[in-house]
Amino acid sequence: MPRRARLELPGIPMHITHRGVNGGAVFADDADRRTYLDLLAGSLDAHAVEVHAYVLMGNHVHLLASSARRGAISRVMRRVAQCHAQGFNLRHSRTGPLWAGRFKSCPVESDRHLLAVYRYIESNPVRAALAVLPWHYPWSSARANIGRAQDPLVRPHPLFTALASSADDRACIYRSLLASALPNRELDAIRSHIAQERALGDPRFQALLER
Repeated sequence: MPRRARLELPGIPMHITHRGVNGGAVFADDADRRTYLDLLAGSLDAHAVEVHAYVLMGNHVHLLASSARRGAISRVMRRVAQCHAQGFNLRHSRTGPLWAGRFKSCPVESDRHLLAVYRYIESNPVRAALAVLPWHYPWSSARANIGRAQDPLVRPHPLFTALASSADDRACIYRSLLASALPNRELDAIRSHIAQERALGDPRFQALLER
């Protein structure tokens, strides 16, 4: 069966996940994580891609990104995955594929679902029992999005900026949102849509992107 065509349109935020082959680790230590983030940072401006949220887990990554250019996110993800795999294999005396095929992606309707995807991504370490609160985990955008750190990778989406007129108020509002757990129905919806690579939104949004 041919694989589903990727839904990637200019200006539409994308929830992205990429997992290690056979569930294996894609980061063995903090040096690997820094290398991945450096590769990502080095690719964003060249392709006009903005990252709004991210988390690096042991055997997978999640990102929320957007671009005004069609296909730009795919180009960035391919380059970062290829370069990271080459460096990882060389550094750890390893051979063979690192990633489980191509990354998965899901367009996200901004008005209803974008902030839920922000929270889903940055709360991953809490659900995995790696941190008590999302901003305690060092390898995510959570600290930047609640105003506790500067992160050159992170660019707020306009909907995030619209939470409040000032950066301090915005950070406070988002921190309260991030501290609360997502309802199970939202968790299930986000997981099922990224697994199926289907647009996450109301029926009109899905029909527009999937026709």
